[in-house]
This record gives sequence, C-alpha cells and structure tokens, in this order.
Amino acid sequence: MDITAQQLNEQLKSGSDAQVVDVRESEEIASGMIAGARHIPLAQLPARLGELDKTRPVVAVCRSGRRSAAAADQLAAAGFTAYTMTGGMLDWSDAGLPAG
Repeated sequence: MDITAQQLNEQLKSGSDAQVVDVRESEEIASGMIAGARHIPLAQLPARLGELDKTRPVVAVCRSGRRSAAAADQLAAAGFTAYTMTGGMLDWSDAGLPAG
C-alpha cells in the first residue's frame, strides 16, 4: 500500500502510531531523516524485524521509493501492515517537510 509524503506528515502530526522505517544506507541518512524514524538499512531488515511492533503499521521510506517498496513487500510477507512512502525523501524534501 502507498502513502504520500504529505499524508504521512499529516498522520504523524495527528498522533498516528505508525512506525516509520528508513531503509536507506547510513551515508544517505546524513541528509536528514523523518523525526522519529528508525534507521534499518534494507539489507538488514530481515534480521531486524524483531525490533518492530507487528500490532502497529509500518511505513517504509527510502530516497525515491524503490527500496521502500521492496521493504514493504518484505514486511507484509512477515505479517506487518506495511506502506511505502511514494517518492521517498526526495518528495518529502520537495514538499518542504521537516527532516532532522
């Protein structure tokens, strides 16, 4: 399932219990992350699924949306309710949304 940067921002501002997982590589994180996001590089995701709460939805985020789509597929296969933030951090930045 897909969610836009604007939709995710609105959900987070309204107190959504969604878990945001940034699947970019460590060097990409230097450009900023969504506040409250957990950094789990895509290659590490299968081994780190236990860090996430299956009772809460997960929104996967990457630079442009490709890796997050793969992450959402992995999460859904593992029993999570998973979303891909379309357009990734490129869209988040283009929309002028905050990244810390």
